[in-house]
Amino acid sequence: MGKSQKQSRRELVEKMQRDQARADKVRTRLIVAGCMVIGLAIIAYPAIKLIQDSRTRNQSITDLGVAASAASCDAPTNDAASGTQDHKPDGTVIPYPVSPPSSGPHYATWAPLTKKFYADDRPPVPNLVHNLEHGYTILWYNEATAKDRDQVDLIEKISKAKLPDSTNGKFIAAPFKASDGAAWPAGKNIAFSHWSGNAQGQTTAFGHRQFCASVSGEALKQFMDKYPSLDAQEPNGG
Repeated sequence: MGKSQKQSRRELVEKMQRDQARADKVRTRLIVAGCMVIGLAIIAYPAIKLIQDSRTRNQSITDLGVAASAASCDAPTNDAASGTQDHKPDGTVIPYPVSPPSSGPHYATWAPLTKKFYADDRPPVPNLVHNLEHGYTILWYNEATAKDRDQVDLIEKISKAKLPDSTNGKFIAAPFKASDGAAWPAGKNIAFSHWSGNAQGQTTAFGHRQFCASVSGEALKQFMDKYPSLDAQEPNGG
């Protein structure tokens, strides 16, 4: 009787060990399959992103966003240039007379030509004003737009799409916070800015801003064609 109990216990232990081994195998297979799926996703995402970016680069900005007629854009401004191209030490608080700025003193360093889209990594506004001096057009988007992932994705696509020849590639899209300057006109979420020089024979330099309610690649192109990169204080810089 005692021998039979020992045998039963042994058989029970062996069964438990077999069940545990089977469970371990199933768990191992699931872990391996999960790792394979994650690995494929990690490999596939950059490839998909590369394909998407390649398609976007061949796409005109006019194909992105709403039509200019539907963007509720105001007429561009002619801001009297704030009169100076002075370089200020980094960290200096510069009170620009208009929001977003379209001219004025700025920091000595400008944002690089190779980076056309900013989110949380945006440099200080005075760095970007230096880009305006060199013929850039900047698309600014406000905090309400920054919270809308679809709109931000659309703006990023515009920054990667085919820009008009008039820009010479000098374009940046960047967020503009309430703390960066005065409030924009009610209902306007997007602003373009450009700093004109004397390239078209004018005797006075102007800054230009245009406010829109919605993202419109067509409206942006019209603004950039009206104020090309060569119409700038220092068009060969940057």
